[in-house]
Amino acid sequence: MNDLSLRQDIIDELEYEPSINAASVGVAVDHGIVTLSGHVQSFMEKHTVERIVRGLLGVRAIAQELEVRLPEHQSWSDDEIAGRVLAVLAWAAPVSNQGDIEVTVRRGFVTLKGMVDWYFQRTAAEAAVRQLAGVTGISNQLEMRRSVNRFAMKRDIEEALRRNAEIAAGDIRVETSGSQVTLRGSVRTLRERALAERAAWSARGVTVVEDRLLVDDQSSGLSA
Repeated sequence: MNDLSLRQDIIDELEYEPSINAASVGVAVDHGIVTLSGHVQSFMEKHTVERIVRGLLGVRAIAQELEVRLPEHQSWSDDEIAGRVLAVLAWAAPVSNQGDIEVTVRRGFVTLKGMVDWYFQRTAAEAAVRQLAGVTGISNQLEMRRSVNRFAMKRDIEEALRRNAEIAAGDIRVETSGSQVTLRGSVRTLRERALAERAAWSARGVTVVEDRLLVDDQSSGLSA
């Protein structure tokens, strides 16, 4: 797919999504690398734009330059946002112990630090915070506690990849070293790459995932 066709596909897909204002989003494409510019009214809207673009065939990488501009009537102090973050973590995120999470907020930008047992708890915490009005960005620095059986970890990841119909598991190699996982090979889309990375993170004991997968929409065999 050429860059002009890909750019038009992105614009059409953004215009099709009712939860975002596509007119305020600029799209540029250079050899499959997409640059998103302009502004949106919430961090959730920014996340939705990136999620849509990642799922399109032909997108090799994304340069995210969208700015979050909150409406004038949506103005909260950092203390108010921090309190709402703590509340939503306590009620919405399936985190084993919210006391292990430290929250800081600066000009609406939320930083999460601390320890959780599973990667899904890390992503659930971020997803809960992402939906809060007033949040302009998130830095998720939550870490997983170590619990390593690297042989079981490798097996669990490979089986998870095989079970997912959206992933060409035969094109992906899984390597483990202690609690670190490295993914090598090729995928067809950024979405497939994200799904493979999520499968790796979902294995118990994983603390680091090094994603060396290449995006190649023509791939049909394992990359070197």
